[in-house]
Parts: sequence; C-alpha cells; structure tokens
Amino acid sequence: MRRTAARPSAGAAPADTGTAVAAGPAGHGGPAGEPGGSATAPPATGAGTPDASRTAPDVLRTASDVLRTASDVLRTEFSFHLPRGYVDEQGTVHRDGVMRLSTARDELIPLRDLRVQENPAYLSVVLLGRVITRLGTLTSVHDGVVENMFASDLAFLQDFYRQINAEGHTRAAVRCPHCSEPFEVELGGSRLGES
Repeated sequence: MRRTAARPSAGAAPADTGTAVAAGPAGHGGPAGEPGGSATAPPATGAGTPDASRTAPDVLRTASDVLRTASDVLRTEFSFHLPRGYVDEQGTVHRDGVMRLSTARDELIPLRDLRVQENPAYLSVVLLGRVITRLGTLTSVHDGVVENMFASDLAFLQDFYRQINAEGHTRAAVRCPHCSEPFEVELGGSRLGES
C-alpha cells in the first residue's frame, strides 16, 4: 500500500513529518525484532525534500523484516471441532475446543500414572486430558472427561494430537480417489462427511 503526504497549500507552513518506527515483537525494539534498537526513519530534511540516506530498498527490507517476524511467531494452540461431541451430565453437547502443543513433561508424567502402568492404552486418555485446554463451556477438561467421550471423538483427538505435535499445523495432504489430484484438508474444524 502506498501512502502519500498531503501537499501544503500555498503559504502554509510545512507539516511536521515526525519519525516512523517499525517495532519488533513485544519487548524488542530492534529492526525486525532484533534486540536493542528500532527501525527508525530519519526525519525529513525539509518540506518536499526526500532524505538521500534512506533508499527504497532500505524501506522494503525493513517492511519485509517486520512481516517475516510476524510469520515466525510460534502457534501453540489449535482449535478443533469434535465429530460427535462430548455429552456432559446435564446432556449438553460440547464440540468446539482448543488443544495446546504438548511438552516433554506432558508425555512423561502420565507414565507414572498407575492406570497407564496397568493398561498402556490409557496413556492417550491421560495425555489428552492434559493438553485439551478448552471444550465447549466446560470449566475444566481432565482425563475423566476424555474417558467418557465417544470412540470416534477419541480417535479424532488422537489423530489431531499427532498432527499438531509432529507437523505443527492441522492440515493433512490427501489425494482424490477419483482423479488422483493432491490437495490439503483442514483437520481441526471439519465434521464427519465434510472436507
């Protein structure tokens, strides 16, 4: 997008152009997120006189650095929509939720759980209870909630967990069975029968 300054009318005093600052991530003032400085445009040298020290490639480089910094932000939470939904004690169906990325601690602590030691298949239930941060209007999500989900929802969440922790996104590459054309589907928000 191109911005132009308004031309002063005849006899009007030149406007103060000020200083443009492109800030990096929160807590960093460097150009494109480098600590300890800021991408600051020097003030204009006079009305209508361009600053010779700042060239177009410098401006573009600063803008691309800011954009790159925004795209480098690590996404740690992913929304999902359960195929069937968890039904609570009052009969309310909860389908929309959020799962966070797993940490090493999330994967190690369940191994000390007696239920997991007696039945290793219970590992995914305990693990999912730790990484699901929100499900519908429930105040808390824990392994007791996960163990009462429908099998199709549990299978969906296991696949979703593997996808976000291995790939870092919720898209899966698939191929059309009819025309063999490759495409991607979003795993997080689809319902049964939709892509």
